[in-house]
Amino acid sequence: MSSFDEEFFKKKSLDMKEQELENSVARRRSVLEIQRSDGIQSIGPLKWTLAFCLMAVFILVYFSLWKGVKSSGKVVWFTATMPYAVLFILLCRGVTLEGSLDGIKYYLSPKWEKLLESDVWIDAATQIFFSLGPGFGTLLALSSYNKFHNNCYRDAIFTSTVNCLTSFLAGFVIFSVLGYMAHMLKKDISNVATDGQGLVFVVYPEAVATMSGSVFWSILFFLMLITLGLDSTFGGLEAMITGLCDQFPIHLRRNREIFVGFVVVFIYLCALPTCTFGGYYIVNLLDSYGTAMSLLFIVFVEAAAVCWIYGAERFSDQVKEMLGYRPGIFWRVCWKYISPVFILCIFIFAIVQYKDLTLNDYTYPKWAIGIGWILTASSLLCIPGYITYYLVTTPGTYLERLRRGLSPETQTQPRQERIPINPSLILGSA
Repeated sequence: MSSFDEEFFKKKSLDMKEQELENSVARRRSVLEIQRSDGIQSIGPLKWTLAFCLMAVFILVYFSLWKGVKSSGKVVWFTATMPYAVLFILLCRGVTLEGSLDGIKYYLSPKWEKLLESDVWIDAATQIFFSLGPGFGTLLALSSYNKFHNNCYRDAIFTSTVNCLTSFLAGFVIFSVLGYMAHMLKKDISNVATDGQGLVFVVYPEAVATMSGSVFWSILFFLMLITLGLDSTFGGLEAMITGLCDQFPIHLRRNREIFVGFVVVFIYLCALPTCTFGGYYIVNLLDSYGTAMSLLFIVFVEAAAVCWIYGAERFSDQVKEMLGYRPGIFWRVCWKYISPVFILCIFIFAIVQYKDLTLNDYTYPKWAIGIGWILTASSLLCIPGYITYYLVTTPGTYLERLRRGLSPETQTQPRQERIPINPSLILGSA
């Protein structure tokens, strides 16, 4: 380390010691201006700078999706590969910092007693679901563009492996810098590492700001975050748009540009309350009740429907029709027993361990928590809602309708060939 870096670090470390406890508050006050809101009950007016930034994001999303996978596939070649380049660059810089090895040791040191805590399993499962995307419909929508005999087994193994290795690599990037920050503050790394948004938007950027050439590293880091966010947005919206276009092909598929524009504008208007002074309270509410438990339940229902109702053996036969061979016994056991039971147990733990939502010292009012549960139920009720709709609208006696609803379609070949999808779009959604 050069003498310039040493002096620079000493000077910055003094500032960090004084401001460490104020960083999160400063971010919320200067960027979000949360101090101008008393809570979710008084979110205040729009913060126009945030609203315009959100508008810019959705304009970019629209022009990436309006032509379907033809346009989004080209964009994802950049947004899917660029984060990996940035991760390797930040890793090379991080491991050269003083104290980085302490952070890496902390990252690689397991705490086996934590495995007895249900919260750890719930958080791990939620992270996997958000990272890989089961239950969101993204993978189903994008894979529907593949040819019928595409090697989905290879794609599934490759995507899951890359996803896990990426998360593992990101841990080295984060904790090498946290080790450096703990060294500069003369504190234990456990007191520096935080969870949630504070780690990404407060702790890590503050550590990057103490490096020489901090502007360059900050630009790289936040550019990576932007591309990752765009990837997730592309995948989620494409899943919804593809499903609706398939359901109403005459009206929507022929006018995709107009339909995508309507969807983007509608979602933007729905997101505007999060750009108010109290928008952070809304974001926290959506984050807590929007997907966590409902996602676990939906994935369980999907696994149970495929392997218990449709049948794991029938499913394996159709995989053979696509690939030319049946999946091994390991996969059939996982599909039929391990996966659905494991997910159901985590879902039950999540309900048992439930606590009313808080944000630091702020306790959400009962009506806000009620809205959160309504939001959760809105996802869950789609399943029994469609079952009821099917039983009411299908002709025949109740027993005939029920038997028909539980009987699989015999057709496995696609009704029509889609255009082949760009493989990078699947990787980008992960």
